[in-house]
Amino acid sequence: MRLDKFLKVSRLIKRRTIAKEVCDAGRIQLNGRVAKAGSDISVGDILEIAYGGKITEVEVLLVAESIKASEAAEMYRIISEKKITVDDIID
Repeated sequence: MRLDKFLKVSRLIKRRTIAKEVCDAGRIQLNGRVAKAGSDISVGDILEIAYGGKITEVEVLLVAESIKASEAAEMYRIISEKKITVDDIID
């Protein structure tokens, strides 16, 4: 599954177009490397998402083309989450 679609289906980012823009801006890493919107996602992959004033690191647990909103959180596990500070931007 494409990264931008995974972000939308999992509800980590609300809209696919926004997910694509965030990817194109280089604010998402897949297994430690900057990822493009078309990157393939697999179970076990680690995503680091810098979006919404925070950096969220998640592990992919499930890849599904569609899923109920109430079950979307089962697609990933949050490893860490921290607010973005000025020091993070400078580094």
